[in-house]
Parts: sequence; structure tokens; C-alpha cells
Amino acid sequence: MCVGFADWNTELWTNQHHLMHRLADQNAVLFVESLGLRRPQLASRDLSRMARRLLAGLRGPREIDGLHVISPLVIPLHRHAAVRAFNQILLRALVRRATRRLGMTDPVLWAYVPQAEMLMQTLKPSLIIYHCVDDIAAQERIDGASFKEAEERFAKSADIVLASSKPLAQRMRQLSENVIYAPNVADVDLFARALQPGPVDAALQALPSPRIVFTGAIVSIKVDFDMVVALARLRREWSLVLVGPIGPGDPTTDVSPLRAEPNIHLIGHRPHDRLPEVLRGADVGLIPYLINRLTSSIFPMKVYEYLAAGVPVVATPLPSLQGVSGIATAADAAGIAAAIEQALAASGEQHRRERSEQASKHSWDKRLDEIGAAVLGAEQKRRARA
Repeated sequence: MCVGFADWNTELWTNQHHLMHRLADQNAVLFVESLGLRRPQLASRDLSRMARRLLAGLRGPREIDGLHVISPLVIPLHRHAAVRAFNQILLRALVRRATRRLGMTDPVLWAYVPQAEMLMQTLKPSLIIYHCVDDIAAQERIDGASFKEAEERFAKSADIVLASSKPLAQRMRQLSENVIYAPNVADVDLFARALQPGPVDAALQALPSPRIVFTGAIVSIKVDFDMVVALARLRREWSLVLVGPIGPGDPTTDVSPLRAEPNIHLIGHRPHDRLPEVLRGADVGLIPYLINRLTSSIFPMKVYEYLAAGVPVVATPLPSLQGVSGIATAADAAGIAAAIEQALAASGEQHRRERSEQASKHSWDKRLDEIGAAVLGAEQKRRARA
């Protein structure tokens, strides 16, 4: 039983999607979609998502990608105690019905949000895993106070706490004695295909080189638009290419400053399995994140995706990237430009293969092996206590 922080059919797969999809090969997996922790806005993206959620929630469990998915019908006003109590009743009833239909008993409860604590009594889980991949309380329109209170309780109850960045691991160790540092990894076999002969994404192929590429959500709460614009003005001969959906989780994102620059190109979202075609034509992979409370705990999944594709990585100095080999960092546009120029100078085929080989040590399969060993250890501790 996985309680996620996103919907299953989302434009960008995250840690929870990759791990649960792989676990479903040998396990029965029930995925509970987002509990609606972010206060919605009267924007078309949020309104359409709420309509889809209502229809999906009324259908009950549905089978997708080898696992079962349920959409909880909750009221996204979590700062109010009465609303939280009502949501708890709804969620418990929905999960109870789904587990009975699927014949699930004593499941492992794997949660990406601490509000999964409301299911502990209903599920009576054999093991509890809290997978902390983000400082969700730092996001806008999240009731940070109630989230932190739930996180403190749930982390103390969990048998294992997984933390995807060193800042998160440090914070979680104040709440739990069994914290495992497990940074995000990549589908290295998929992205290594970028080293093989094949097609280049048509929109990218049409742009002049060098092509400096960012893949991911294009949102103003994470991406430093001002720095990207400044970089474009410093190097007009470069093509700065942003590949991904605009505004997921941040529907007020305004990309007009980016579109105003002639050498910044927003070419839209690409499915995950098509990204190697993008990176096959990329000269440098860029991670131009703001440095703020939200991003200070992020270990971007694209780090090892870029490297597995053989592409050099240039990023702003995120705390989670300190000590990670193969990445050049700089704090402003001039520094980023200098780092990119150095990366372009080391762009030969041999350099690409060396980067890909380095990234091969950071695969989802290896991460699952590490988590599996931790699960066995936690189960043994439970049996010893019993």
C-alpha cells in the first residue's frame, strides 16, 4: 500500500512512480493518489484535475501499469481540524473497501506523505516505511504546521525512514533512529540509449548547437527564470532548451520572460521513454534551480538521467549536490556560462561514455536491492520485539 503525493497518470514520473512500478513486478501494489495537500486555486489546471479526481474516486480501484490505483475523495482544506477528521473517515472507508476487494491483509505501508498515519489502525501494516523525498511543508499553499506535526508522529512510528537528500536525512534523524540516505537514481539503461545511434528529437534537431537542455517541470517556484534569461543574453549563440510541462503544482507560473528571448526554446513535454532522443542531441544538461527552502532539500532525478545519457551536468549549487561527482555548479549566470564552456570542451565520445558508466551505479534496481535489505532487517527487528 503506497500513499503518494501525486496522481498516477501525471505528466512527470517521480520516485514513487518508478519504485512502485518496479515493485509491482513481484508484489500486489495498491497506490493511493495525492491526498490534495496543496490548497487548490481557481485555475484551469486545478479545476480540471479536481473534476478528474471526482470521477476517478467514484470508480474505485482501477488497474494501471500492473498495479491498482485509487483516488481518494478528500476536501483539500487540511488546516481545519473538522475537515481533517472528515477526510480521515472518507479515506479509511475507501481503503478498507479497496483492500477487501483486492484481498490485501497486513500490507507494507509505504508512504510519501505522513498523513498516511490515519490508515495505520485500518490497515494494521506489517511494516511502515516513510519515504521522504521533498520538504513538502515548504511548498506554497501547504498547511506547513499541520504537515510537520503529522510528519513528526509518522516518522517516529515508521520502521524505516528513507531520505532522498542529505539535508532531509539530517532532519529525519532528529525524528527516527532508522534513517537511510537514499538519493534519487535513474533508469540508467533507458537513458544510456542516448549513446547509441538513433533519432534526435525533431524540435531539438532543428535548433543550432550548442544545445543547453533542461528537462522537467517548468515552474517558477523551482526554476530560476531570471538566471536562465541572463544566461541567454550572455550567450546568444547558445540554444537554451526547456523540455517539460509548464506549471504543474504551480499554475500561476508565467513563462513570458522566457519566451521573450530568441534563444530560449520551450518545446513542450516529452514522455519519459522519449527523453533519450532529447538528450542524444543535447550538449549540456542544465539544472537551473533557485536556492530556497523548497529546493534546498531536493536531489533532482535528472542528475543521473543526464549522466547516464553521457551529458555533462551544470547546476546551481543545491545543498544536496555537494560532493556528488560529475557535476559542475555555479551560483549566477556568469558562473554557469563558464561552467558550460568547460563542459563543452570535454564533450568527446569517450567523456560521454565515462559519464554513463559512472551513472550505471545509480539505478532503480540497485536502489531497490538496498531498500530490500533494509526491509529484511526491519522485519527481523519486529519479530525480535514480538
